[in-house]
Amino acid sequence: MAFTMGFNFLLLLAMAATNLLSLYHLSSTFQSPKPSPPVPIHIPQHLLRHLNDIRATINHLTASTSDSKRTSPVPHDLILHSQVAPIASSCHRHPYLLRRYMNYTPFSTCPYDLDLQETLILNGCHPLPRRRCFSKTPPKPTSSLPLNPFPTALPDSSVIWTKYSCKSFACLLQNNPIDFDLNARRSSLLKYASELDLPVNRFMQLAKSANSVIRLGIDIGGGTGTFAALMKIFYNVTMLTTTLNVNAPYSEAVAARGLVPLHVPLQQRPPVFDGTMDLVRCGRAVNRWIPLPVMEFMFYDVDRVLRGGGYLWLDRFFSKAMDLEEVYEPMIRKLGYKKVKWAVANKTDPSGLKNGEVYLTAVLQKPVSR
Repeated sequence: MAFTMGFNFLLLLAMAATNLLSLYHLSSTFQSPKPSPPVPIHIPQHLLRHLNDIRATINHLTASTSDSKRTSPVPHDLILHSQVAPIASSCHRHPYLLRRYMNYTPFSTCPYDLDLQETLILNGCHPLPRRRCFSKTPPKPTSSLPLNPFPTALPDSSVIWTKYSCKSFACLLQNNPIDFDLNARRSSLLKYASELDLPVNRFMQLAKSANSVIRLGIDIGGGTGTFAALMKIFYNVTMLTTTLNVNAPYSEAVAARGLVPLHVPLQQRPPVFDGTMDLVRCGRAVNRWIPLPVMEFMFYDVDRVLRGGGYLWLDRFFSKAMDLEEVYEPMIRKLGYKKVKWAVANKTDPSGLKNGEVYLTAVLQKPVSR
């Protein structure tokens, strides 16, 4: 009995100390001219760690600055969310944008701030904090969505077009045919015109000849999801497509085709468990413009999600020829993967000729066991 009472008293003192220290950080007017010496109380380590987490969060959220934009009141829901879930560390580098994002009326309609969300995500603030509001939906949603992932036209009514210069998929087809001409993208993934090409059926033959089963995969930077669509209709393979809505509704286009878009940037790990994917394909969004540390971390995260014997497919990765030889090939070689295909050719468009760039198409197989 005495031990239980003593232990309860100790917890009470620890909670009191925690609350007093938290109030100290939140108060801007309290001043103690002669602080009393601390009471020699032993606080359990797990409570100290929790207290340090609270203090660090409060310091980030309430830090004063000379920038007038950053002295605005901290939105209540931003503080509330910080108490129930962690906020990505890069979010704290953009407090003004983060406060704008969390400055809304709870239990009402969310602001339609897609451009703000994309800016935060591209600056590493991901995942974004949750909000207690209702997301906007298109005013006149279609009553039926296409079952065929290659419809004659994508439904305009599935998109809120307010933030985009184009107001229809027909406009996007005219101004951005590389991504939104679904039939042209389909043909490019099925044809063989040079060593850089790897038709989908040829890849599946390579996997079959190695007794590899392809069922699940991720298409990184997959645009409007055409690769995932082909794998679905021809081989019943489920592909997740990572994409961002940069200047166009890529995520909505993927979803309208009955496919799964993952709204994540290249610098963030995909939300899938370790060793569960049979294939990770990197499209043309993965190229030399990605900072080297981001690229290296991405390759090792690909290794994380691939099962033993799974495949990494680099489709027309481009870089300067010297960089491919001295930087990227050694980086890829560190993975210890088997080369199933490795084809390099000159990039012959004006940018490629000017910068001495080359394309690489590679298929690499992860070791069955480490």
